[in-house]
Amino acid sequence: MPAGPHPLGPYPGTYPLDHLVLPTARLDVARARLVSLGFVVAPTGIHPFGTENCCVFLEDGTYLEPLAVGNAQAAAKAIADGNVFVARDRAYRDKCGNEGFSALVLGTKNADADHARYIEAGLSAGDMLSFSRAFTDAAGKSDTASFKLAFASGTGATDAFLFACERINAPKVDRSALQVHANGATGIIEVVAVSDEPSEQRRLISIATRSPAAGQGSSTAFGLPNATLTLLDPVAFETRFGIPAGAPSELRFTGIVFSVRSAGTVAKLLAASSVEHEIRGDDIVVRPASGQGAAFIFREKA
Repeated sequence: MPAGPHPLGPYPGTYPLDHLVLPTARLDVARARLVSLGFVVAPTGIHPFGTENCCVFLEDGTYLEPLAVGNAQAAAKAIADGNVFVARDRAYRDKCGNEGFSALVLGTKNADADHARYIEAGLSAGDMLSFSRAFTDAAGKSDTASFKLAFASGTGATDAFLFACERINAPKVDRSALQVHANGATGIIEVVAVSDEPSEQRRLISIATRSPAAGQGSSTAFGLPNATLTLLDPVAFETRFGIPAGAPSELRFTGIVFSVRSAGTVAKLLAASSVEHEIRGDDIVVRPASGQGAAFIFREKA
């Protein structure tokens, strides 16, 4: 990047984790799976470009966004019109299937500045996107949520991307009831990604998050204000979680570590729901399944 102030103004510090995008074939399957894991799932949200979601909101302000294609015709038109969000979702599904973990989303106060920054770095994934959608709380009250997005991706990497999300209008609804989960989950403390060439992905992640890389070799960490993004090579991922990392990839998001109030409560809930899981040190690991596109790791946090 050139020296001196950017014409769009100064940037804040390291960006916080906002939410995670988890493609799924069907929202009803995702909803059932997430409920079996002890999560409360929000009512279905409809995007104006063919996709739909059923989010899981957490006390720390982050959330999961299971994403399905609700209107294939509208989605195809959006792609033809240059909608990067829908185009990247289609590219992910074409390469990786309909179940997975496609994007990490960062909170920003100035998506226009982020877009310019991505262009300068040669990492822009395409045009910005502004849109609004209805949001409904657990009591059925509705309001409008508006967003502006700026997209970043490494050259040729279709497995995963990152984008900055500016919340233009926060809906005036009470979502506190949606944040109280039977499994006691309170937030996301770590997001895990895998790459065959972690060193090649450090620049993309560091620029997108505005966080310097810590560590080297098989493991690199990026400290965000509210979570850690860890980049592992496939061997390190399997060693840590006991799950094969799968086919080689430039960059793939693979795991989400949740903070929970009681590991015992989680273990009992999973057993009662007949959900297979493994205890690995302080972690309870649940492998990906239909409607759950990443490894879910539950960790008790005092």
